[in-house]
Order: sequence, then C-alpha cells, then structure tokens
Amino acid sequence: MQVHFISDLHLTADRPALTVVLERYLTGSARTAAHVYILGDLFEYWTGDDDTEDPLNHHVADLLAALARTGTQLHFMPGNRDFLLGREFAARAGLEILQEPTLIDLDGQAVLLCHGDAECTDDLAYQAFRSQVRSPAYQAQFLAQPLAARKQFIAGVRMKSEQAKAGKQAEIMDVNAAAIAELLRQNGYPRLIHGHTHRPALHIHEVDGHSCERWVLSDWREDSRGAHGEVLIWEDGRLNRLPLD
Repeated sequence: MQVHFISDLHLTADRPALTVVLERYLTGSARTAAHVYILGDLFEYWTGDDDTEDPLNHHVADLLAALARTGTQLHFMPGNRDFLLGREFAARAGLEILQEPTLIDLDGQAVLLCHGDAECTDDLAYQAFRSQVRSPAYQAQFLAQPLAARKQFIAGVRMKSEQAKAGKQAEIMDVNAAAIAELLRQNGYPRLIHGHTHRPALHIHEVDGHSCERWVLSDWREDSRGAHGEVLIWEDGRLNRLPLD
C-alpha cells in the first residue's frame, strides 16, 4: 500500500507550470496511492468556495475528483493560505477535510499530520494574526463580504506578508522545538509529517526518552530548472521522497 503526502503547492494562475506538474502527478503516480494527503497551501490563496468563476479552481477540482473516482482516497488539511477552503469545494473535488492535527495509522505505526504554521510560535505577530483569522466569527464576517472586496483584501494581506517576511530572521519563521516537543508529547510520541516551512528535511526529536522522526514536506516551486514538486511516499513501512516535474 502506498500513501502519499504533499503540501505547499501554492497554485495560482500566475504560475501555470505548477498546475501542469500537479496534473501529471494526479494522472500518473498518484494513481498508485491508496490515500493522498494534502497538508495545506494547495492554493496560494482562497477567497471562498463561492469563487466559481476562477478557471484554476474548476480545473484543480476536476483533476482531484477524477483521481478520487479511481478509488484513491483524498484528504485535505487547510494551510495558512487556504484555510477558508470549505465543504462545497471539498465535495466537488472529492476531498475529506481534516482537523489539525490529525493522527493516522500506517501499517500499525502512529503518524501525526499538521500543516506546521501553528508550531512557528516564535513569530508572535503571525500567531496573533492566525488566531484572529481562524476564529469562526471572523471567517463568517469575512465570507459575508462581496467576492471582489475579499479578493482586494487578500491581495493587500499577501503584499504585507511578503514585506513582513523580508524583515524577519529565518529562524523565527521555522517551527519552535519546544512547540514540536509538546505536540509529540500530547499525541503519544508519533512520527510527525508537516509542511509550511519550505525546508524539506528529516529531523529526529528526543522527547521524554522517545526518539521521534519529523518529516518536513517540500514546497512546489519554479526556478531555473523549471517547475517541480515533491511527494513523500509511505510504502513497505518506509518513507521516501519522489521528485516531480
């Protein structure tokens, strides 16, 4: 049995080559998976499920739904860019929306899944913003606004976010070791898989006498080599990375 994990695709009409990589994956190697877990930031931003005029949203939903019809089970955990993605889009795409964190069983081994931004606790300004926008009251108020107003607001937030990141030390935007330790402790010292930080690596955390693996997923990006991504694959009791282009 194969189980696949991806995150941080940041799909947008401005970077169509990334959608091509996704299409090749979903019509190719993803069809060998019993489960595909998307751990946040599938999209660069999400203004609401009622944004039905965006061709990218339709295309991605169709691609995911086609994979789901083959029998692969699809799971989505909201990220910091697409936490407003809801039941309507999930139904169109054949996705199960997961709570964060979610504990799963892989061949008898406990694996904890999260996006990863909640554990970046050194970034106090971001955590305050996250707490505000994740509240149900804030989201209901935001989604009640006209779609055009929401898009304009999100464009402004994205610009401010890029400016803020430019002035922050890289360590602040990574996960906090104590926060990771507490997350592992609360969930019985499992293996952890997350995205968000764009720092793919395997870390070993020693927590209360337990040795716990932390796998960080790769972001998908365009660079001098073109557009490419990566999937983390569980098979035969092991995790391995598969590059995509």
